[in-house]
Amino acid sequence: MRLLIVALLGLATTTVNSLYFHIAETEKKCFIEEIPDETMVTGNYKVQLYDPNTKGYGDYPNIGMHVEVKDPEDKVILSKLYTAEGRFTFTSNTPGEHIICIYSNSTAWFNGAQLRIHLDIQAGDHAQDYAQIAQKDKLNELQLRIRQLLDQVDQITKEQNYQRYREERFRQTSESTNSRVFYWSIAQVVVLALTGAWQMRHLRGFFEAKKLV
Repeated sequence: MRLLIVALLGLATTTVNSLYFHIAETEKKCFIEEIPDETMVTGNYKVQLYDPNTKGYGDYPNIGMHVEVKDPEDKVILSKLYTAEGRFTFTSNTPGEHIICIYSNSTAWFNGAQLRIHLDIQAGDHAQDYAQIAQKDKLNELQLRIRQLLDQVDQITKEQNYQRYREERFRQTSESTNSRVFYWSIAQVVVLALTGAWQMRHLRGFFEAKKLV
């Protein structure tokens, strides 16, 4: 049983991306995340403003950040204005590439100042706040651990289903490409045959006109 649990934990494929980046005050920055269906995604962020006097980045609570998320079908599933530091959460309904865009609500208040955005995107069981779950459902340590294992197994199942979905999409694309290449080859052969027949007919007419045959 222990070996099975260790194997399942090793197979858990959750997403954890922590980074920071710089953008201009009116610039939009987008990220692409491949997410299985019915998976909760959480993003924690903090915005800092560049101060030319100190040559560093500091907190500025009056800046607001707009977060927009689109699913693989280009449908907006989240569009909300947040404060300078906060957390956004959404649940995927369709497997595939989700586009997460973040930009400030500023209109060059600071003459196009530079912003530093700290962003931490978590998906799957890592997006769950188990301390809050334990307090809400009144779970002891063992029950909480079992809940975590069940969530990880559920996430593994979702990830496997997503990989099968990707394989099916890839197979369909490959079959479609092979079919197009096949028909294109046939079209080339037909064009070459018609061109050859036309050339033979033209040469025959030419030789007959010159009375060479």
